[in-house]
Amino acid sequence: MVTRGSRSEKVRKIFQQFDFNRDGGLNREEMSALVVAVNPRVKFSDEQINAILDEVFRTYGDFIDGEKGLTYDGLLRTYDDGAGDVERDFEALGIELKPEDDISSLALEEASTSSVMERVSSAGGTAGRRNNHRTAAWAASPNHGIIFDDTWKVVDDLEILIKRLKSKQKDAKTKGENFDAYSDPGWSRELGPSTELDKRIVWEETGSDYAVFVKELSALRSRVDGSRSREEAFDGHMALGRVLYDEQLFKESLVCFKRASELQPTDVRPHFRSGNCYHVLGSHTEAKSEFISALDAAEAGGNQWGYLLPQIHVNLGIALEFEGMVVSACEHYREAAILCPTHFRALKLLGSALLGVGEYKAAVKALEEAIYMKNDYADAHCDLASALHAIGDDENAIKEFQKAIDLKPGHVDALYNLGGLYMDMGRYQRASEVYTRVLGVWPSHWRAQLNKGVSLLGAGETEEAKKALKEALKMTNRIELYDAISHLKQLHKKKMQGKGSGNGNGDVAFVVVEPSRFKTVGEKTTLRQELATALSIRGFQRTTRLTRCDVELLKKEMNENETPLSYSGNGPPEKSIRKASLEVVLRRLLSFLKPETFVGAVKAINLKILTVLDESESGRVDLGMFFAILAPICGGSPDKRKRVTFDSLVWRTVHEHGANGQIKKTDALRYIKLLRTIYVPTQGASELLEIHGETDTSMVSFTEFVAMFDDPDWGFGIMSTLLKLETCDRNRHGKQSCAVCRYPIIGSRFKEMKSQFSLCSQCYSEGKVPPSFKNEEYRFKEYAKESDVVKDKCMWYRKGFWNPESQRDHPLNLPG
Repeated sequence: MVTRGSRSEKVRKIFQQFDFNRDGGLNREEMSALVVAVNPRVKFSDEQINAILDEVFRTYGDFIDGEKGLTYDGLLRTYDDGAGDVERDFEALGIELKPEDDISSLALEEASTSSVMERVSSAGGTAGRRNNHRTAAWAASPNHGIIFDDTWKVVDDLEILIKRLKSKQKDAKTKGENFDAYSDPGWSRELGPSTELDKRIVWEETGSDYAVFVKELSALRSRVDGSRSREEAFDGHMALGRVLYDEQLFKESLVCFKRASELQPTDVRPHFRSGNCYHVLGSHTEAKSEFISALDAAEAGGNQWGYLLPQIHVNLGIALEFEGMVVSACEHYREAAILCPTHFRALKLLGSALLGVGEYKAAVKALEEAIYMKNDYADAHCDLASALHAIGDDENAIKEFQKAIDLKPGHVDALYNLGGLYMDMGRYQRASEVYTRVLGVWPSHWRAQLNKGVSLLGAGETEEAKKALKEALKMTNRIELYDAISHLKQLHKKKMQGKGSGNGNGDVAFVVVEPSRFKTVGEKTTLRQELATALSIRGFQRTTRLTRCDVELLKKEMNENETPLSYSGNGPPEKSIRKASLEVVLRRLLSFLKPETFVGAVKAINLKILTVLDESESGRVDLGMFFAILAPICGGSPDKRKRVTFDSLVWRTVHEHGANGQIKKTDALRYIKLLRTIYVPTQGASELLEIHGETDTSMVSFTEFVAMFDDPDWGFGIMSTLLKLETCDRNRHGKQSCAVCRYPIIGSRFKEMKSQFSLCSQCYSEGKVPPSFKNEEYRFKEYAKESDVVKDKCMWYRKGFWNPESQRDHPLNLPG
């Protein structure tokens, strides 16, 4: 790990190389040469160079020395703030650091800051002299260093207490985590130079030694509170907090920063540091609150805190991500990148967040920009690969995954996602090898173990697959693993019987029959095409968990929360909101979801609904229309869903017609079109307005709207099939398995009445049948549960005749 000293010396070497006139500052011409030299792969225009220089000279105005330009301290601060990468720039410039340079680096660091301390020594007497033996670089910073002499004394006493605690807690250990295995979250832990938390110290907080330390620390805080002025007390609490934070005593550090924020509520620094403490302690909601307070204080303070704004936006974005608010996080990452165009971490985080909500092309662009600035950024390569895979560029995705793994050989995210990519490409043997590497780094990764079993199954190694799945079953008792093992047994049984015409990989072969050859028996049997559409909608419901959101909550949102009107200049105003605000509404509706599950729900909603409602990519969504689109698939009775749907369309109407409980027919038709475009995209919804007329000015009541909604051809008649799935798609049919996929049948069972084979809902909807049954037509009857089959048999038995739909030479197998 590069020491602070060697790092600062490298910055000094860079500074000296571009200080052409040796006046101790980098003017615009010299800074321009530096920017171009450290980015050899980027072709900057004059406008881009000027924009970057304007931002640097504005943000770091405190470090500009008249006509000379940016001082060494200022250049060092730009690197500390994440605006550049010292190691990358040093290597790009081809500068060598001699051994004696590194040895003298600490002395050079002290010399560079001594002038700063001399300027403030009048406030604290001997502060300048005390600084000569300080090792914490932050203490000498002109923006957040120690000012008063008494503060140095308190810090000295605190360091004695910490050393005493360390000597008594010799067993305090660092967590043995493999940090090479995880993606770096890009957390901006400090405003300037900091102690990186690469190894987390675990303090024993329940012992008597720690209790004594806390008591003595409390006495130090009381001493600081008794300072001669609020400024001196603030300085003391901030310094105590910094020392405690560096020693990873986060709870105690937080107390100091909170006290400092009480003394100077408009100062950004204590809020920012309190947010960092809360984040490390896992209190992400509190961290978000502190960062918002820091952002408010920074924006109210004008240019004074301009150099901190990018860091505040980055950390606020990360705190929001931990709550699952990825769309909101995107806005803050984007703002950080605008404020600091060379902030490669902000661009990487933006790209990763965009990937998380399904904005794949935008994610690729942001991640490529981050990699241009920092080519050895393993996490950026990993996420870029995932984004490329999402848009279908698999060959380049493999290259990017491999770059990430070359840079960080134990990168679990890159390895795991590469395994998934190979699975999608059908390269099962290669996928199993990659999942084996994942398990080598993270032995308890049950998903990797499960996927290893599935990939081995795809490669035809049935016995090895069975072993892998059993290992996964030991790690987690999930029902899908039981089904997978049952599936293997079915395949093995089929192979032993020598039936079917499976392929070499153990997959059961099938033929796909055209829809016209699928006939239904009984009125309750769902048509194949309808079932396919309903299964797609049901899958969306499961991903978003919208069936657990009662439809009445949508009405509550409309009644209790004000939505400002937006004016586009074309037509009447609308109740539209930005996607980030819509995400907040969704969080209230889906408050029962864990953050990671909520992210998946937002991604699915964005890809399926918001991309249609925001076709112009304005970033705004018609909220009433959005509620109306959600209502039919939320929880509640069918009548309630239709009522709330209509109420949503009334609510979004700004003009007087909405007050009469009616909506324009054109609005109703537009809604039906959008509804079918989103949920029933294969059934000609684009022709709706053309057929029914777009110039109709008549009004529609609720009763008339329901008739339009239930229309099987031009409405949402699929809703009845969807309701059936909601009630029975988790029913299990004992030991019955699908004749095609061999998985246990869950949901409806579709029995072919002539050939007596059964299909699961998915295979039936896709028109798959076993190749051994070559019929002119297939007649299916649907059974929601196994008891319905027994009732059918009993009915036929009582009537004394065979099943009229079966062959005469296939008698029913009845008991007795």
